[in-house]
Amino acid sequence: MLARQRQALILEEARRTGAVRVSDLVTRLGVSDMTVRRDLDVLSGRGLVEKVYGGATSIVGKSTDEPGFEAKSVRQRAQKEAIAAVAAGLVRPGTAIGISAGTTTWTLARALDAVPGLTIVTNSIQVADVLRGSGQAERTVVLTGGVRTPSDALVGPVAVASLRTLHLDVVFLGVHGMADGPGFTTPNLTESETDRALVESGRKLVVLADHTKWGTVGISTIADLNEADVVVSDDGLPEQARETLMEQAGELMVAETAETVEAEHA
Repeated sequence: MLARQRQALILEEARRTGAVRVSDLVTRLGVSDMTVRRDLDVLSGRGLVEKVYGGATSIVGKSTDEPGFEAKSVRQRAQKEAIAAVAAGLVRPGTAIGISAGTTTWTLARALDAVPGLTIVTNSIQVADVLRGSGQAERTVVLTGGVRTPSDALVGPVAVASLRTLHLDVVFLGVHGMADGPGFTTPNLTESETDRALVESGRKLVVLADHTKWGTVGISTIADLNEADVVVSDDGLPEQARETLMEQAGELMVAETAETVEAEHA
């Protein structure tokens, strides 16, 4: 098991139970005490757990916490690039697609240069900037109006009204969190309404979410897990999460990160 996969399992357990013990993790993962402690150091350094004597406790963000775009853009870069590469393969030339706000969807936008003739609707200022700067002459970019959020999304009645008149082939949705029960969620109530309108405008829903989104729950649900036709995540996604998504979503696609490919060929 790779270090990233161990850390994802440790984080999932910490979020599920509130705390983890080094001794229990050694037994469960079949690794040394020092390996577990190094994994906890990594998770603690990323602000995901708080180390305590003999283990660590979960740091659960508030359901309304919403980091800014710049803060989110530096997180899980390799995973987001791998997810974007897989998602870009789902886009067909000449289609009309929707792209929600978020750093993973922004990464997808950067991966679409090779797909001609697209009409792209987005409520993300950052996504629109990337698409307009691509130099694609045959591309149409539609930016909804609305009120700007900390994550550079345009939300509210203006955005919702414009989205409800559209009919898109595929919608690519970035999410704050995903979990069994709450589904795909966001920490912004107004953004959730806008995202739901975007989801309803598409014939097919593709959710883009790296493994750290599993177990995170925002204040408002955008869609249930079973509403996703495809979920694209990365190879750090815990086995339990994979099983749940394969049972409930239409299809789960797992992107291999560069680190995983290098390890397999080492």
